[in-house]
Parts: sequence; structure tokens; C-alpha cells
Amino acid sequence: MGYSARYHAASLAAVFLALVVGILIGVGFGSDIVTGTADDIEQSLQGDLEDRAAEIDSLQGQLQTERDFDQAVFPAIVGGRLRDQRVALVALGGLDPGIANAVENAIEPAGGKLTEVAVVGEPPDLDALSTTASDGREARAIARGSQEDLRRFAERAGRTLVFGGDNFDDLRGTLLSRFSGEPGNVDAVVVARSRPQDLDPDDESATDQIEQGLVAGLDSVATVVGAERTDTDPSSIGFFEDRGIPSVDSVDLASGRVALVYTLDGTATGSFGVKDTADGLLPDLIPEGQGSGAAGVGG
Repeated sequence: MGYSARYHAASLAAVFLALVVGILIGVGFGSDIVTGTADDIEQSLQGDLEDRAAEIDSLQGQLQTERDFDQAVFPAIVGGRLRDQRVALVALGGLDPGIANAVENAIEPAGGKLTEVAVVGEPPDLDALSTTASDGREARAIARGSQEDLRRFAERAGRTLVFGGDNFDDLRGTLLSRFSGEPGNVDAVVVARSRPQDLDPDDESATDQIEQGLVAGLDSVATVVGAERTDTDPSSIGFFEDRGIPSVDSVDLASGRVALVYTLDGTATGSFGVKDTADGLLPDLIPEGQGSGAAGVGG
């Protein structure tokens, strides 16, 4: 029994000794292993980063090539389609500078000119609008937010934005929060929409009537196209579709600018762009019945 106890004690001591020795050895070798592993990981990550950087450089080069190609072919596709056309940009609520640049970059190579940029303040100042009413009854109705009178007022305002005239100066101080350019004699209108969020019910109702009336007034006397960027959120394409207005949801892309020109000149109708609401990326660029000119060669 005493032998067994001593043997057992000796065995435990040997185990503990081996464990201590193993720990000491492990600490010594482990430091080298961890250091080596860290070096390997660092080198691997560095290699991955260099590979990704090379891919990014390649993609950027391809993107620049695509941009150069777009710039080279765009004038050939749209050249002359808007020759001598005067185009207005009417923004409902607010104007993204990117929209204005995209519209100008679309129409100028096509021979058109952006002659007027008007931003409609939202929600409307009803008291201010009432001062430009045609008579006292209408002034009172507008001041209290009568939907019928607001819509009728906005329709007249839309026609005034196209034709100009004596009433235009009144709109600059009441309906419009910003204006630049030369009013009147407009052939086509691009409408952009950036409606304020979280309007109270009264402001929302008044804004609805102003927007709907303005678009109806514009559409009655000029070609009207709704436009927005690919990153516009929320989208207003549904607003234009509900009113039978052609639209382009990607004017920041070359394809969207082509579609804008073809809708402004009346060649195409529908919704074009890259969003789910689009009928297609582009309208038909070759009218039905016309070939490329090569099909009949040798026939």
C-alpha cells in the first residue's frame, strides 16, 4: 500500500514536471510560431491589397474609357434633335445641382439651350399667392387653401412660365423661391421634383394642388418631361406616370441624357432609365421601318 502511494505520488510529480517543462518550451517556441504566423498573415493581406488595388486601377481605367466613349458618341446620337429649341427646367420643391448640370449637358449637344430655371417653393405661401389672384373672391379662396382655386391658379402659372408676360414678375416674388434665365418663349420643359417630407395635412393638400396644376398648365402649352437621377430617393416617376408625362430616371447617365433628348423632341413617350418603373433603358433610336442603310446592300 505504501509502495502504491509513493508510486502514485511520483507519477503525479512526473506529470506536473512534464507539464511545467511543456509550458516553458511552448512559451519559447510559441512566441516564434505566433510571430511567424503574424508575418505570414501580414504578407498575405498585403498581397491581397495589392491585387485589389490593381483591379481598382483597371476598373477605373475601363470606366474612364467608357466615359470618353460616351462623350464621343453622344453628340452623334442627339446632334441637331433640339436645334434652336428653348428649354426650361422647373423644379418642384428644390433643385439638385446635379439635375441642372445633367439637363444642360443633354440639351446643348443636341442644339438646344437651357434658357430658364425656376424653383417652385414648397409648401406654398398661400397669403403671398393670394396677392396675385385675379380678383378678391379668388384671393380669399387661395388664402384659405381652396383646392379648386389653387389648382386653377397653378395651371395659369404653368402657362406663364412657358409664355412669360406681365404676370411673370408676380410669380417670381410669390410662387418661385428661385429663378434664373430668360422667361418666356419656351418650347419644352423638364420638370424635376424634390418634395419636402413630413408636411402637415394642410400644407400637403396645398402642395398637391400646386404641383398638379403647374404640370397640367405646362403640359397644355409645351412638351413636358419628368427627370431625376439614379440616386433620387424617393423617386417621383410615379407622379409623372399618373399624369401621362414621359420621364427619365437616369439623367446622370449618358443613356438617360439620350432618352431625355428623344422625349423632349417628341420622338419618344414612356418611362426610360434603370429603375423598376422604366419601360426600357432607351427609346427606339431608329424609327420603325428604317434600317441601318446596310441591309439592302448587294440585294
